[in-house]
Amino acid sequence: MRKPLLGALLAALLLGAGVAPAMATSHDAGAPSKTAQAGSVPQAKVQAVDFAGTVALSNCSGSVVRTPDSQPTDPALVLSNGHCLESGFPAAGQVITDRASSRTFTLLNSSGSGVGTLRASKIAYATMTDTDISLYQLTSTYAQIQSTYGITALELNAARPAQGSAIKVVSGYWKRIYSCNVDGFAYRLKEGDWTWKDSVRYTSACNTIGGTSGSPVIDNTTGKVVAVNNTGNEDGGRCTLNNPCEVDANGTVTVRQGINYAQETYLIVPCVGAGNKIDLSRTGCALPKP
Repeated sequence: MRKPLLGALLAALLLGAGVAPAMATSHDAGAPSKTAQAGSVPQAKVQAVDFAGTVALSNCSGSVVRTPDSQPTDPALVLSNGHCLESGFPAAGQVITDRASSRTFTLLNSSGSGVGTLRASKIAYATMTDTDISLYQLTSTYAQIQSTYGITALELNAARPAQGSAIKVVSGYWKRIYSCNVDGFAYRLKEGDWTWKDSVRYTSACNTIGGTSGSPVIDNTTGKVVAVNNTGNEDGGRCTLNNPCEVDANGTVTVRQGINYAQETYLIVPCVGAGNKIDLSRTGCALPKP
């Protein structure tokens, strides 16, 4: 997993060099067709996916998200990667909860234009153990964001993503939407000191770059967030920084150069209680605990 980008200049250099993202993955295959090709088998209706609800961080991408039970008056949450924290990468085994933060996020509308600045009150939850996520609690409620900007939050799907499903990775940092499919799942994905469980593996069309870390991965059919983009194997290295490897249940290691990955987000849903409070003691919550 690559270290997040440090400023727009470095980001532009990485893009020009075709470098893959540090702990980030987004795919640049262009926007998928919303209609079936002539003579093809009819497909499920595709949801319109755009930039509305995504955010740009200083070094990564993210999105304003809600659970199926979140209420309009709840403080809104921003989802990104654990490795995108302003304090740097959490250590292996480290879980951060309720840490004060005043980080800001640029909120995007459907066309990718910045329409306002959102501010965090705290890091509600973050880790790079078993998964790679951060959840910031904002000073604004969903209702306030809707009233001020006309933008609704993206909903987290409560179900695990399905193999073969069509997905889009929406980068608020780059204002780019990438399209591919869920190729499969890595039982364990190991990169340097960190190990993640049941990671989503993209098909090769998802050739992510630095700055796409934290991008929401959206299911084309439901329009819901199923994962958060986080890493990719850049040069064929074996289980090293920027070169994650897959480890199966028997311990067999597989290296897939140029392939990128994301972390499932359905696990977050059972851990969010009333008032959008992260409650790791809730029934069904399997997120790592401090």
